[in-house]
Amino acid sequence: MKKILVTLVCGAMLASISSADMIKIEGGAGIWQQTPSGDAEYTDATTVDGKNKFDEDQLSKGYVWMLIKHPIPIVPNLRLEYTSLESTGKATGEFKDYTVITAESDTFIEMKQYDVIPYFNVLDNLAWTTVDVGLDLKIVEASYKADGVRDNDTGLVVNYSDSGTVVIPLLYVRARVEFPATNLAVEADTKYISYGDSYLLDTRAKIDYTFDSVPVIQPAIEVGYRYQGYKFDDDDQDGKIDLTFSGFYAGIMLRY
Repeated sequence: MKKILVTLVCGAMLASISSADMIKIEGGAGIWQQTPSGDAEYTDATTVDGKNKFDEDQLSKGYVWMLIKHPIPIVPNLRLEYTSLESTGKATGEFKDYTVITAESDTFIEMKQYDVIPYFNVLDNLAWTTVDVGLDLKIVEASYKADGVRDNDTGLVVNYSDSGTVVIPLLYVRARVEFPATNLAVEADTKYISYGDSYLLDTRAKIDYTFDSVPVIQPAIEVGYRYQGYKFDDDDQDGKIDLTFSGFYAGIMLRY
């Protein structure tokens, strides 16, 4: 029985190694039609109570990505991504730094995202299936604006703005299945972290088609759906955020 198990394991390992690419470089770019939804709140122990409701207006934002895969087992492969999130909204009430002095104030939020993802292949094109596991370092450059509000420190009416950069580590999992003799493949990946009632989720699923008439660098197209959810709800903090971005995306790819 042990000999049979060893034979099966060795056979699976040899099949995986023989089907693995010595080196692979892929890249893509496209448009994500994202629809934002959600709100942000600010409260404290006194009477301060502010709320920012974000508009559910669909926006088209660009994205790019690239992966580099190599045959060195102990060194992780690398995937790089960029996209941005954007939404307008309306604010009412009083916040930590400013107070809305009219019925409501126009607001704007933008989050530029740079994902650096070192990962390992758990399955490498074994039975047309690939599974990757890694760590996503999501670098978020966020900026926020509110028009015609009173600065709580100076008492002056200003167009308030604030910005900052944060690096968020997330678990990364990706699975891909290719259909033999069709040039079609389906793929899904998820990036996730949670703490208490707070979480960040970035997930997507797609189908792509590769044109194999070109022998070396093969073009491809991809169509999918992406969802990002941000919820920050800490009892020790006065601010809370519950915000999502979701919608279909489409793009072109190059596979080497």
